[in-house]
Amino acid sequence: MTDKAFNVLFLCTHNSARSILAEAVLNHIGRGRFKAFSAGSSPSANQQPNPLGLQVLQNAGISVEGLYSKSWDEFGTLDAPQMDLVITVCDNAAGEVCPYWPGQPATAHWGYADPSVGDADDAHKLEAFRQTLLALKRRLELLVSLPASKLEKTMLQNTAREMALGQ
Repeated sequence: MTDKAFNVLFLCTHNSARSILAEAVLNHIGRGRFKAFSAGSSPSANQQPNPLGLQVLQNAGISVEGLYSKSWDEFGTLDAPQMDLVITVCDNAAGEVCPYWPGQPATAHWGYADPSVGDADDAHKLEAFRQTLLALKRRLELLVSLPASKLEKTMLQNTAREMALGQ
């Protein structure tokens, strides 16, 4: 592996909660070795990151600057950043047919429940976001701690999928 940043794309359906959390956390803890992005398979026209997710990130001391909801179509073009790893973080996006990713990156699915769904009040949803953030952070800390040899493309595919089993 070279000194270039390792590009990781997190996918969800709307790109408003789990994928946004993962992008922010990995950019925060990645120590320059990783550059995280996020996108959704079908974000609504005026989709925005969930305010509770942004609040949880800020409470954890993680920057929310530059976070916005976007379609995965932005990353399927030839001029888009080339991804090394694409991770779906919701079961809906994992079951969808993904676009062509330039460079054929390694892929994995790390399923997390959507902290924004349900009829709970904001305090309970905020706690659900906090728990999701902590779970993502634990797994991403493992990814960041991997030696360069484990990040080689053929090894990465297996390593990322094995990490999903340790949920």
